[in-house]
Amino acid sequence: MSDLRTEAPHGSLRVAAIGDLHVSETSERRYGDLFAEISDKAQVLVLCGDLTNFGTTGEAEILAEDLRACSIPAVGVLGNHDYEAGQPEIVVEIMRQAGVTMLDHEATVIHGVGFAGVKGFIGGFGRRELEAFGEPAIKTFVDESMNEARKLEHQLRSLRTERTVAVLHYAPVAATVEGEPLEIFPFLGSSRLAEAVDRFDNVKAVVHGHAHRGAFRGETPRGVPVYNCAQFVVQDVEGRPYALIDL
Repeated sequence: MSDLRTEAPHGSLRVAAIGDLHVSETSERRYGDLFAEISDKAQVLVLCGDLTNFGTTGEAEILAEDLRACSIPAVGVLGNHDYEAGQPEIVVEIMRQAGVTMLDHEATVIHGVGFAGVKGFIGGFGRRELEAFGEPAIKTFVDESMNEARKLEHQLRSLRTERTVAVLHYAPVAATVEGEPLEIFPFLGSSRLAEAVDRFDNVKAVVHGHAHRGAFRGETPRGVPVYNCAQFVVQDVEGRPYALIDL
């Protein structure tokens, strides 16, 4: 686990969270001014996946240039779009070189607050969640969903902070995908992620993206607030493309 600063400052920590940037090779310098604005309003920037549109090197490099305007610590996870070109490790490395702490296997601590994160995966919610039964392909599918939840749980267990944020791309609860077509609910997230979160009392918020037409706020079964920070959702609710969350 990396640690930028272990001592907690007095008062709350303000986090700015945004997902689904979908940077393309024609969107050069689209987010520089936004990151500068966020740096004035928050103490940590959280990127909730789908940083690029197709996961290409060029797209990641354009985002990295925009991130030069960010003067606060930044953490993030990848989304499904960042895998499209088959080189997610290159996207991760470019983000790291741009100063973003990419979560997936290792949590981090910033100003005394823990951050743990994974991309997550699909599978559905509650009693309708897909189970590992039947064909081998179904079992492989469910194994991937369970593996993402295990990685999140491992990171959360490594943290000893009083306040922790779970960072995802896929949704952990059905409440924040409400508004999307019912037919695609199982492809927007998995309850297994919420189950991992609810094992730890120090998790104070969950942020995710992916559900562009979902709802802004929900909660896990234990009552942990969940925020859908896909920029399209936040824009409609907050009048800006990023959420501000005080911890």
